[in-house]
Amino acid sequence: MRIALLSSTLLLLGGCSSLSLDSLPSMPSLPSITGDKVLGFITPYRLEVVQGNVVTKELAGRIKPGMPKGVVRDMLGTPLLTDAFHADRWDYTFTIARQGAAPQKRVVVAVFDGDKLKALEAPDDLPTEREFVASINTFKPSSKPPRLDLDEAERSRLPKPTKSAEAAPTAAAEGVAPGRVYPPLEAKAEPRS
Repeated sequence: MRIALLSSTLLLLGGCSSLSLDSLPSMPSLPSITGDKVLGFITPYRLEVVQGNVVTKELAGRIKPGMPKGVVRDMLGTPLLTDAFHADRWDYTFTIARQGAAPQKRVVVAVFDGDKLKALEAPDDLPTEREFVASINTFKPSSKPPRLDLDEAERSRLPKPTKSAEAAPTAAAEGVAPGRVYPPLEAKAEPRS
């Protein structure tokens, strides 16, 4: 039984190897997942990936040579990379990939001499805080602000409000301001005898 099963399996596998893709009839190809769209119109969700510490021009400007390691760590955060072989170098790497915004990558290096900061090496194109927020903001407001008031022609086309004939005299007769009248929240306590 086992020999028959083994021989039939070998025959089937041998037959598969004789098939080539050229001998098959041409099949229509499906669109692939390339670019931002799938099947030409579906945009898949892409996970936002943010790694590292954001270092802006303002923050880098506050870091001065001679600062202790603890103060630099408090201001910039824990470095993303610290090397056991280069204990006097901290790498602050920042990367972000956000759908609808250009990906960003920046590296700021803090070099120490013992416990004191020797230099802060930052790229020249370090953004300000406003520039950074604008670069990752994917909300694009409309160029034209909404109009919040009516002109005179639009006001004249509005229906005129009607006044209720019963409500005004009743409220005025009772000495109550016009509008709804609500019962008191708490019942008045009656005096005890």
